[in-house]
Amino acid sequence: MAHQVFNDVVVVADETPRRALLRLEANYGPYRVFVTELVDVYQRKYRYDVLRGDEIEAGFDNSPDPRGLRLKYGRIGAEHAGECIPHLHRANKTVFSLTDEIQFTDFVAWVQQHLPLAGTGANSG
Repeated sequence: MAHQVFNDVVVVADETPRRALLRLEANYGPYRVFVTELVDVYQRKYRYDVLRGDEIEAGFDNSPDPRGLRLKYGRIGAEHAGECIPHLHRANKTVFSLTDEIQFTDFVAWVQQHLPLAGTGANSG
């Protein structure tokens, strides 16, 4: 799917018996796309970023972000320390919102819907 939507796709995968790591870098029109997924025996962590220049256009991840903990629970407490909170950063991390957990296909669909390449094919050069 990545090669159908993005340009200049570079994928690096690294696996051990206890974890799998996937990294992807690509271009999408004026945007640079970075994907990291880590799956181990305990959980799945991800980070999907879209940059325009040096600014973050969108960044999905499920890190244990303090803002996410506050939004979800109203406070940061020891009972939720380290909990993965799916969320989205926009406007160079100035806008923050909670999301559902997403997969790579969800991310690609979001990019295509919210960052359309007007007048070009999705895989134009």
